[in-house]
Amino acid sequence: AAPSRWRAPLPAVAEAVEWRPAAGGAEWGTLELSGSGEAWRTEVVLVRFAPERFDLQLASAYTPSGIRPDWAIDRAPDDAALAFNAGQFRAGTPWGWVVREGREQEPPGRGALSMALVVTPSGAVRLLREDSLGALPADSVRLAFQSYPTLLQGDGRVPASLARPGAGVDVAHRDSRLALGQLRDGRLLVAITRFDALGGALDLLPFGLTTPEMAALMGALGCRRAVLLDGGISGQLLLRDAGGGEHAWRGLRRVPLGLVVTPRPP
Repeated sequence: AAPSRWRAPLPAVAEAVEWRPAAGGAEWGTLELSGSGEAWRTEVVLVRFAPERFDLQLASAYTPSGIRPDWAIDRAPDDAALAFNAGQFRAGTPWGWVVREGREQEPPGRGALSMALVVTPSGAVRLLREDSLGALPADSVRLAFQSYPTLLQGDGRVPASLARPGAGVDVAHRDSRLALGQLRDGRLLVAITRFDALGGALDLLPFGLTTPEMAALMGALGCRRAVLLDGGISGQLLLRDAGGGEHAWRGLRRVPLGLVVTPRPP
């Protein structure tokens, strides 16, 4: 059960994570959850980091005819602290807004439950709802991508569409999930879920949380804003720990976009 608005983290969840150091000053940890049905054994891998300490770049297979679904975490550079698939896609191309190095490659998508990650030329990072994008000056965006559905709106509110069936979101479907959120102190939080049975042998099965349950998880962890990214067999995440060790949760499908997070020089 979750409130309609998260005003603070839920201690029973947030304090259950044992955070460990990752490359560049990021942190990572895991949670074990038990739910109903296919979610009876769910592992959540979490990474949190202060965006001002990292450089964020979009990786894609871009051609003059569009962006091809040809990216996977195995293509992340050796100096990446973190990499994961970005946004949602349709027919092998990204859904919604894509901006790289200040150049718009795909126009904004329209949808009340869409949200965009926006990085300014100075490196500031924001998660913005679709209705806020039109007010952005053209020269204020270095990087951006869009995704849906929104899990938490700007003040920690859970969208009403996630509270009842038939409002545009399948609230009962279970799947492996990938989400991006922003904590109250400005750090970004990435969460990926895996079915946790038989010692991880079945972790690529697309079993896991519902969309409302994912909203509840991100709120319980302290996010004020959060959005789902493409999960299921597309969801994938790579991180490097403080000692340089690589930890990978792979997907079964290549995707059009990846977000690569690299530590900035000291």
